[in-house]
Amino acid sequence: MSRRLPSTAPSLPGFTYVRALGSGGFADVFLFEQNLPRRPVAIKVLLAGVVTDEVRQLFRAEANVMAQLGSHPSILTVFQSSVSADGRPYLVMEYCSATLSQRYRSEPLAVPEVLRIGIKIAGAVESAHRTGVLHRDIKPSNILITAYGHPVLSDFGIAATLADAAGEGAVDGSASAGVGMSIPWSAPEVLHGDVAGSIATEVWALGATLYSLLAGRSPFEVPGGDNESAALIARISRAKVPHIDRADVPARLEEILARAMSRRPDHRQHSVLELIRELQSVEAELGLTQTPLEVSVDDWAQATPADESDKTRITGVSVAVRQPVRRRATAHAHASAGAVSSTRTRDLSRTRRSRTQTSLTGSLRSGLGAARRPRALIMAFVAALVLVVAMGATAVTLLVNNDSTGIPRVSDIVGANEGGTIVFRWADPGVESSDTYVVQLRNGEKSIQRGTEFGVDPDGSGTVCVTVTVNRSGASGQPSGEKCVDPTVTG
Repeated sequence: MSRRLPSTAPSLPGFTYVRALGSGGFADVFLFEQNLPRRPVAIKVLLAGVVTDEVRQLFRAEANVMAQLGSHPSILTVFQSSVSADGRPYLVMEYCSATLSQRYRSEPLAVPEVLRIGIKIAGAVESAHRTGVLHRDIKPSNILITAYGHPVLSDFGIAATLADAAGEGAVDGSASAGVGMSIPWSAPEVLHGDVAGSIATEVWALGATLYSLLAGRSPFEVPGGDNESAALIARISRAKVPHIDRADVPARLEEILARAMSRRPDHRQHSVLELIRELQSVEAELGLTQTPLEVSVDDWAQATPADESDKTRITGVSVAVRQPVRRRATAHAHASAGAVSSTRTRDLSRTRRSRTQTSLTGSLRSGLGAARRPRALIMAFVAALVLVVAMGATAVTLLVNNDSTGIPRVSDIVGANEGGTIVFRWADPGVESSDTYVVQLRNGEKSIQRGTEFGVDPDGSGTVCVTVTVNRSGASGQPSGEKCVDPTVTG
């Protein structure tokens, strides 16, 4: 499609026109200065020739979606929406002076910056998903940079609710492109018209976008080769993600992005939140300050009320199995106990000691009061002796499962080959709410998480062995014993 000149800027009361910023298929964007309060703003104006009832409705929907999500720090702020004197709807937005669309082409971004941008933008997408909204056009040019260097997601022009997207049915590739689909960052099932959008396609688009920022090109673009739409679609359909030719890009980060762009949607991260956790784990392994996840705690609580640990868990790329539903009640019980777990060990000992003393005293009184009944006295002392032995066993257990720092130790790891995935599980040894598990494979790869289940794809390798260590405020406890599973054995 040939590029056109911007249309004439409308005359808007309260705003002074400055210059054109860009042109799109349905609208132009202009830089205006708002008179009161005085500030630069970007105003998106629909083209007169495309204004129909349907387009007007879509434009109104975009304004409502962005206003609903605009309080998110990584979503572009919308100030107001109206209709100009010549009948063109317009949207007044926060002005951002920079985008990533040109920058990554001339200078691929540093790994720490890409991780930071990825986590922040993914947090915006996850927030949209939690309100039932799909973006459906995630790509570098829709990531703007504020005056303070903060990345924000823009252009919800073809956004749709999850329910609407599920009900749209198949559309052919050309029709999708007609409503704004960006081929280089679109999942195969979108290009083939199987779906108009889904959480899985958003995961793909995020992975493709981050790949682009690292590689300086879209994932399936061939430098100097045939990059017309048909050729791109053919390569995307095969989903063989090329290696990023950069020595500073960790192999695990490439694996994470390749998984996000798996040809089969069920092989990708199951949610944007899972993708965020994996990106955060790469930050941790590189020794970087972890980028905070910008998703409302209230939204989390409403979305996953039965699994408190699910809110902040960070998992590595090896994690392939989600927490089973049947374990949610247990996870909630563990989280509820987390607030007092720092004193749980000594309180437990003190309580048991008090109960034992009370039981001993009661038993003695019972025995003395029944001096003329020797058999009852003997039984009372036997009961007291059993309680003393139980208290000693409890003390031994606490000493075995906790090191000198008080950090619990994981024991009794079980593992099995479940449908081609090696799954390890263990019981909560009494961790605090802020503790994490560090799962380490024999080859040195690590995953940081809060759940008590870890899955890994053996990928043709031999026996898979792991150890699990509890980390508390940067200090590590004693590692568990190593547990190994032969991938050739199922069960």
